[in-house]
Amino acid sequence: MENSSSSIAKWEGMVSSSLSKATADQIWLLFIDFFNFHKWFPNLSTCYGVQGTNGEVGCIRYCVGSSLPNEDGGVDKVSWSKERLVAVDPNQMSMSYEMVDCNVGFKSYLSTIKVVPNGADGCVVYWSFSVNPIEGLTYEYLVEKYQNGLDQATKEMEDALF
Repeated sequence: MENSSSSIAKWEGMVSSSLSKATADQIWLLFIDFFNFHKWFPNLSTCYGVQGTNGEVGCIRYCVGSSLPNEDGGVDKVSWSKERLVAVDPNQMSMSYEMVDCNVGFKSYLSTIKVVPNGADGCVVYWSFSVNPIEGLTYEYLVEKYQNGLDQATKEMEDALF
């Protein structure tokens, strides 16, 4: 007999966004500013450090924004999360973080951001995730939320630089 509690399938996925004017180095500096992500990310009203040094492994940020709505558009409440930076590779322009506490339904959450050069003056940002399924949402809806969020964030970043 299979133990169902140990066989929960994770939702894993990746979205990407291409920028044509901002270099990978320019965009990387904005992502590694881990405590100030609210400047770029839609739906985040607040983001600040609560432990450690900004951009260093082990630091924790506190984020407040609007909650992930259900697919019917319901649930309009303030959401919060505490997220820990668990890996940084400045040479590969990659960082991973996990959610350590939240009120938005994530039971297990790990994300990786990677910025890759694309041509002389452009780059591609990849955002991958691994989460336990979230009650009330579908995998497809979550991927769409990630894609929309990344597209809006990278547009804000590029617009701020140029």
